[in-house]
Amino acid sequence: MRAQLAKALGGVRGMIEAAVPTIAFTTAYVASKDVKLAAGIGVGAAVLLLLVRIAQRSTPQFVLNSLVGIAIAAFFALRSGRAEDAFVPGILYNAAYAVGMIFSIAVRWPVVGFIIGSVTGDPTGWRSDPGVVRLCTRLTWLLAVPNVLRVAVQYPIYLADGDQSALLGPVKIVMGWPLQVAALAAMVWVLARGRTPLTPPRPSA
Repeated sequence: MRAQLAKALGGVRGMIEAAVPTIAFTTAYVASKDVKLAAGIGVGAAVLLLLVRIAQRSTPQFVLNSLVGIAIAAFFALRSGRAEDAFVPGILYNAAYAVGMIFSIAVRWPVVGFIIGSVTGDPTGWRSDPGVVRLCTRLTWLLAVPNVLRVAVQYPIYLADGDQSALLGPVKIVMGWPLQVAALAAMVWVLARGRTPLTPPRPSA
């Protein structure tokens, strides 16, 4: 299961590639207050990583995800003329993910189970094993925590009076992949505590 989860989440390289364009965009935006310049730098970083992936003939999935995220953030800021609106998509994204994951736990179809299923080729086979369901529930809680924390911290800052972009930028970086990596490390620790078979062991004769 550890190997399957790492593959589904892109591994260390996938996490770095997904983070770099967003960090480049946010850092440039905080420094220049120029959305167009920041978007250009973010897109440039994503394109560079994409070219490396193409040259290596490997999947560009995580780079493309970041490229789309940067484009949406720039659109929000340019449309309203308010710098801090560049961070609205991220807040909404995290809120939606948090609600979705918590709902999946409530109905006993935790999201992590589908992540495992997408790798194994059997999207719902894990659901037949109560032990795996319990494990996936714990892992889904750990995966949801960063989303909940980001909304709880960033949304009040966004609502505060004045231009909060200079504060939202560093907060977004600090609460981005470092927080996600911490959550994934906790997930790995949970998985490392013992073996959890995908099917219950057969009773001995």
